[in-house]
Amino acid sequence: MFLAILVFLVTLVFVIWQPKGLQIGTTAVIGAIAALVLGVVSYGDVLTVVDIVWDATLAFIGIIILSMVLDEIGFFEWAAIKMAKLSGGSGNKMFVYILLLGALVAAFFANDGAALILTPILLAKMKYLKMNPFAIFAFLMAGGFIGDSASNPLVISNLTNIVTVGYFDIGFVEYAQHMFLPNLLSIFASIAVLWLYFRKDIPLTVDVTTLPEASSVIKNHSMFKLSWFFLAFLMLGYFVGDFYNLPVSVFALGGALVFLAIANHFKATKPLMTIKAAPWQVVWFSVGLYVVVYGLKNAGLTEVIAQWITALNTYGSTVAIIGTGFLSAVISSLMNNMPTIMIMDIAIDHVGYVGNEALVYANILGSNLGPKMTPIGSLATLLWLHVLAQKGVKIGWGEYMKVGLIITPPVLFVALLGLL
Repeated sequence: MFLAILVFLVTLVFVIWQPKGLQIGTTAVIGAIAALVLGVVSYGDVLTVVDIVWDATLAFIGIIILSMVLDEIGFFEWAAIKMAKLSGGSGNKMFVYILLLGALVAAFFANDGAALILTPILLAKMKYLKMNPFAIFAFLMAGGFIGDSASNPLVISNLTNIVTVGYFDIGFVEYAQHMFLPNLLSIFASIAVLWLYFRKDIPLTVDVTTLPEASSVIKNHSMFKLSWFFLAFLMLGYFVGDFYNLPVSVFALGGALVFLAIANHFKATKPLMTIKAAPWQVVWFSVGLYVVVYGLKNAGLTEVIAQWITALNTYGSTVAIIGTGFLSAVISSLMNNMPTIMIMDIAIDHVGYVGNEALVYANILGSNLGPKMTPIGSLATLLWLHVLAQKGVKIGWGEYMKVGLIITPPVLFVALLGLL
C-alpha cells in the first residue's frame, strides 16, 4: 500500500510540476515503469490495463486527428465566428452561444478536442473583439468548463465514456439513451450557473461587425463542404458498428485516417505533419497513469470503494446514485479522472453491475464533471491550461479553484437527477 501510494503521489507531483519541460506523458510512463520495477504492478496487470484502455486510446487518437484536419480547413473558426455574429452584438447571447458551441464540439470531438482546438480560436477572437481581461477570463473559464460538463451524450465524447462502455459492454445506442437527459440537464445547469457567476464580467454589447465573414476563414471550400457529409456518415458508422458489436475505435480511428487521406487528395493538409503534431503525450499519459493507479487497486483501493458504494446502496437508489456520482467526482478531482474511472468501474463491478446500472452512469457523470473542481482533475483541463499558457494566459490554482469549487457541485447534482 505504501509503495503504491508513493509511486502515485510522486508521479502526480511531476505531472503537475513538469520540471524543465518534462511532459506529462513521459512522467506517466516513468511512473508506470517504477510501479513495475517496484512490484506494485505485474506484467499481467499491464496487459490487463492495456486490454481495458486500448479501444479508448485508439478512438481518442482518431478523434484528435479528425479534429486537427477540420481545424486546418477552418471548420471550427468558421463555427466560432458564426456563433459570435449570431449573437447580434449581445454579450450575454454570445456567452450562451459560445457555451452551446463548446457543448457541440465536446459531444462530437471529445472534451480534449474542445480544449485543444476551440480554446485558442476563442481566445484569439476575444482579443480581436478587444474584450477586457475580466470578460476574457469569464469566457475562457466557461468554455473550459462546458468542454467537460457536456462530454456525456455519446460514447466518443470522453475517454472515460469509452473505457466504461468497453468495461461493461454497453452499446453505443444504449449509452446514448441513458445519458441524453443527464447531459441535457448538465448543459442547461452549466449555462445557468456560469452565467450567474460571471454575469457582472460579461459585456452588455460587443462590436461583432469587426469580425471577418465566416466564409473567409475557410481554407479549403471543397473539403469544408465534404466534411459535413463525412461527419454524418461517420456518425451513422458508429450506430452500424453498435449493431455488429464492433469497437468504437474502428470507426473513430478508421474514419479519421480516411478523412486524412481525402484531405491530402484535396491538398488541404499534410498527413505526416498532422500525425506528427497530434498530442501523443496524451496517449502515453493515459496508459502510464492507468498502470500507476492499477497499483492502488492491487493495494485494496477498489475493495474500499466497493464497500462505500455498498453502504450507499443501503439507503436506496437515489442516495446511491447521487452518492456514487459525488464520490467519483471527489476522487477524480484529487487524482485525475482518467484513472478514477477505471478504479470506480472495477469497484462497481465488485458490487455487481446487474441492478446497479445507474451507478455506472453516475460514475461517468462524476468523472466528467467532478474534475472541474481542481486543475489536475481532468486531462482536458491540463491541456486547456497548457494551451492558454502557450498563448501567454496564466491561470493560477487558487484562481481556478475559486471558480471550480463553486460551480461544479450544483451542475453535477442537477445532471445526476437525470438518472433517477
